Amino acid sequence: MILIDGKKIAAEIKLEIAEEVKQLLQNGGKQPHLVAILVGHDGGSETYVASKIKDCEEVGFKSSLFRYEDNVDEAILIEKVKELNNDPDVDGFIVQLPLPKHISEQKVIDTIDPRKDVDGFHPVNVGRMVLGMPSFISATPDGIVELLKRYKIETSGKNCVVIGRSNIVGRPMSILMSQKSINSTVTLAHSRTKDLKKVCADADILIAALGAPGFVTGDMVKEGAVVIDVGTTRVPSTETKSGYRLKGDVNFEEVDSKCSFITPVPGGVGLMTRISLLKNTLLAAKKTIYS
Repeated sequence: MILIDGKKIAAEIKLEIAEEVKQLLQNGGKQPHLVAILVGHDGGSETYVASKIKDCEEVGFKSSLFRYEDNVDEAILIEKVKELNNDPDVDGFIVQLPLPKHISEQKVIDTIDPRKDVDGFHPVNVGRMVLGMPSFISATPDGIVELLKRYKIETSGKNCVVIGRSNIVGRPMSILMSQKSINSTVTLAHSRTKDLKKVCADADILIAALGAPGFVTGDMVKEGAVVIDVGTTRVPSTETKSGYRLKGDVNFEEVDSKCSFITPVPGGVGLMTRISLLKNTLLAAKKTIYS
């Protein structure tokens, strides 16, 4: 079994991005600028946004953060999005999800200029991805594809099962895995899938993205499978300072001995999600997607 080290790959790509930024600036280009909008004080979102700001600093990006309380009016948030759309200094920006229930996430996403949508959530970017056109690809699926490539994991002709059909991970992941550059045969499984255990046990590549800690057990994984764990659920823990620990969708102790490759939680996919956001921001700054 080979442990897929997201931390190691993320560090390698950060160095590559930093070098690109250095060359960009030396050639008279503009410093890439990533902006984050954070609403409320969700612990996971706070940690994630703080990490993104640190990442920007490490690769030579400019970063900005705009905070709002969780009772902010939807119209105020929409107005801020429009302001960032029209700010020539901002190359890309994200609105950290989830948002409070009184705010329509889709309305906010639809308002973002697709050319600055470095999260890859806007319908225009999703549509371009489906058609195989240049686009900003959702960060988590893009990070997973990068891990598969960097570890030289064979995907062509392989049976890939994606568990979970969210618009952020599951759906775009299934599309990417079926594209000609990857050539897997894909099953998108979910809570209504019949004989889910059997479906998963037939997978050469199993991608778990449903947000259910420990859901994938040993009897759901065949010998030699590649297992990618997207889950990052916070569960209470008396063993950590924070009072919680991250738990993946895969029961690691039951599954690892059966795998050819597996991602840990933490230290796997999560770090690559942040890297993909940096990659998209650099593309936005270089204007290579919507040229």
